[in-house]
Amino acid sequence: MSAVTVEEVIMAQRAKGPATVLSIGTATPENCLYQADYPDYYFRMTKSDHLVDLKDKFKRMCDKSMVRKRYMHVTEEMIKENPSIATFMAPSLDARQDILAEEIPRLGKVAAQRAIKEWGQPMCSITHLVFCCTTTGVDLPGADYQLVKMLGLSLSVRRVMLYQQGCFAGGTALRVAKDLAENNRGARVLVVCSEVTTMCFRAPSETNLDFMIGQALFGDGAGAIVVGADPNIPTERPLFQLVSASQTILPNTDGFIQGHLREVGLTFHLHKDVPAAISKNIKTALVHAFEPLGISDWNSIFWVAHPGGPAILDKVEAEAHLDKKRMRATRHILSEYGNMSSACVLFILDEMRKHSAQEGHTTTGEGKEWGVLFGFGPGLTVETVVLHSVPIAAP
Repeated sequence: MSAVTVEEVIMAQRAKGPATVLSIGTATPENCLYQADYPDYYFRMTKSDHLVDLKDKFKRMCDKSMVRKRYMHVTEEMIKENPSIATFMAPSLDARQDILAEEIPRLGKVAAQRAIKEWGQPMCSITHLVFCCTTTGVDLPGADYQLVKMLGLSLSVRRVMLYQQGCFAGGTALRVAKDLAENNRGARVLVVCSEVTTMCFRAPSETNLDFMIGQALFGDGAGAIVVGADPNIPTERPLFQLVSASQTILPNTDGFIQGHLREVGLTFHLHKDVPAAISKNIKTALVHAFEPLGISDWNSIFWVAHPGGPAILDKVEAEAHLDKKRMRATRHILSEYGNMSSACVLFILDEMRKHSAQEGHTTTGEGKEWGVLFGFGPGLTVETVVLHSVPIAAP
């Protein structure tokens, strides 16, 4: 008979404590675009200046977006080399995919290098990689494989590749990383969310205003974190603990957000009731996540909510009766970077921990002990992650 039982083997494989965010890194393309200038830039770049009324409508969209500036990989030079990208509904998938196959892992590499540098441990200590890009097509081998080679990670690193999930996928990546870290003792999981919107860039059209809403909101960026359980405190500095994670599809929301990969790139549809549907269900998600903790005051926790747009944030704030301080970090990222899909929540976590230190808060959650991270996207799907902040370490 065996000297140990299956149960003993399994327990020996598992960590003792919760998955913990150990470092954060972010990156953006060099091309910075200010929202006040973007309508003129966008209509000139797509040769659409003759659509005067449509341009005025787009200016109003940009004014209401609450976005001050964004970063985008697409440039006028790129459009001159690939004019089909800027032509409304022109076959252009090959040109787009060639650009993204190179840029997605490159941008992810920069964010990952910054996260690993902050973490301070050798590259060989990374045991798992979760790579998420939600607005590109599919390459084989994928961006996860490319990143292993770019960073010089171990060839035996265990990889998970997340494609075509949508804006909620930052929460998905954290949920997957949590399971990996807690069920593999000693694991250190590198999570990378790299988003470049070249796949859905195109000229404006009166026949489809959904694309113009996207053009007024979306930006490019990559976020990376290192996640591990049972941190070695002398050499690792915990930032946030991942206490629980769940995903749900909101009832009666079929087709509210849809994206389809076509020869013209990624097309998408946004239902006008998306903000109302998310806010209507937000309390149910909060109660499910925090009732076990005895928490029912939503102003007593810190908030990391995907900034899908100002209407979503306004309605969620109203439904949960939040004071304006709770969404400060989320609104700051929307203003300075736009909607970067899955990468947004990692940027918000980075902003929150930095602002907490600058303001002299005692914890990484702006002085709050418990917090919530929400990802919203196609389905409608909501990812909910319960966070626990930690005392801010001395520099």
